[in-house]
Amino acid sequence: MPPTIVIVPYDPAWPQAFAALAGPIAAALGDLALRVDHIGSTSVPGLAAKDIIDIQVTVVDLDDAAIAARLATLGFTQHPTIAGDHIPPGLCPEEADPARWRKRYFRAPAEMRPMHLHVRQAGLPNQRYPLLFRDYLRADRTAAGAYRQIKEALARLHPDDVDAYYDVKDPVCDLIIGAAERWAQQTGWTVERASA
Repeated sequence: MPPTIVIVPYDPAWPQAFAALAGPIAAALGDLALRVDHIGSTSVPGLAAKDIIDIQVTVVDLDDAAIAARLATLGFTQHPTIAGDHIPPGLCPEEADPARWRKRYFRAPAEMRPMHLHVRQAGLPNQRYPLLFRDYLRADRTAAGAYRQIKEALARLHPDDVDAYYDVKDPVCDLIIGAAERWAQQTGWTVERASA
């Protein structure tokens, strides 16, 4: 049986794969989607990753029933138990409120290229986090290289233990986001300036 977690070298075809997936998603959601972004490691040129395209759809109202109905026309189904993101430690109680880290996660139909579809609400910290994380890694090759090394080591050490992989990877991402926040202040980065 092949390992569960496999990290592969960067594939220059990943941006085109994102575009091919994002177009129909944006068309199906119409005005419900404020933006559709390529996130995760496959969105960072040169970064090794699992060969799975991560897409974030930003919406005004996470509870709008039309989101699931429109995505269902493409064969997407909502995962019933994935309803929130990892909450970074050290946040003030208001920012650490799980309601501010809610999301909806959709599975693609079997015939579609491997992907993760995250739907998050505009203005919440978990909508901002992956965009800042991505843009910072695009700008800082040292951070991106260190992140690659960590992911490769975790995949080598825990190829079949998803919990162990994320138990280490999530806090590493929180360390990176701390540096990314300082970078955002220095450069004037905002979500509005983030590219797809």
